[in-house]
Amino acid sequence: MPTLRLLSALLCIAGLVAGASSAASAKDTGLVFVSNEKTNNLIIIDPKTFKIVKDLKVSRRPRDMHFNADHTKLYVACGDDDVIDIIDVAKLEVVGKLSTGSSPETFGIDEKRRRIYVSNEEGSSLSVIDMDQNIIIQEVPTGAEPEGVFVSQDGHFVYVTSEVGDLVHLIDADSGNVVQDVVVGTRPRRFAATPDGKELWVSTELSGEVYIIDREKFVVTGKIEFLPPGMRKTDVTPVDLRIANDGKTAYVTLGHAAHVAVVDVPTRKVQSYILVGKRSWGLGMTRDEKTLYVANGFGDDITVIDLKTRKATISIPVGRIPWGVVIDD
Repeated sequence: MPTLRLLSALLCIAGLVAGASSAASAKDTGLVFVSNEKTNNLIIIDPKTFKIVKDLKVSRRPRDMHFNADHTKLYVACGDDDVIDIIDVAKLEVVGKLSTGSSPETFGIDEKRRRIYVSNEEGSSLSVIDMDQNIIIQEVPTGAEPEGVFVSQDGHFVYVTSEVGDLVHLIDADSGNVVQDVVVGTRPRRFAATPDGKELWVSTELSGEVYIIDREKFVVTGKIEFLPPGMRKTDVTPVDLRIANDGKTAYVTLGHAAHVAVVDVPTRKVQSYILVGKRSWGLGMTRDEKTLYVANGFGDDITVIDLKTRKATISIPVGRIPWGVVIDD
């Protein structure tokens, strides 16, 4: 009996060590995840070698992606199957699905309330999903073709763009009602908030601009226009944007203009343009803010940018029509 108890204890310890090792490997890998709309897969890239470490099949038309707080899970909106796939980051496998409304595109996560807010492109609504029960607890009507979703830090408000309505909706998360709208440029797409929480930047694809909203007053206070050298104004179709943690610099993909704009946030002036691939779309920035990854939708590749030199360093082929980039760091 003592021998059996000893063996059992050793097996238990071994299991705990293996579990700890697995949990540790699930975080801060630095791996780069790229969603591809037409090949229904995620391409996962080693940032040190730029080699593909896994081609992961997911549900149809994967687009927006977000990690949970501890980066053990990656959630992926899959528009043609009306689901959000759940990826185990340590195993690099699909381990579950959440049901959504019609054609989910982008979403935001409120970990404290265990909610996911997802825009349904074809359903003209915002679904509120209980992450634990896997049920839609509320549908909030929006303007036609909602896309961008941004959840306030305290979880009380959700901002949603309506591409057809040229609107940004302000939704009270507690009541589930749209409490205010603001008109922006043509076909608003995505959001970025300044670190001080005062401004919300919104890309407007067909008017070729970024609109700036005062979050306290919920009014437009300015806009930024773009025109890279050698490009026509009609080529400039801004989509994704990121603002650095110090609040000084913003990066904006310009779609068919095949550039990323570098913007000085305090002055709202364009500092420079970085040449990337065809239809620059989603952006991913490393935690140390040294590297930017750009998904080029019509190039079927991603561009890697060194942010110190502000130059593209390499192009990596991925799947067809890459949409978004996220980084496990």
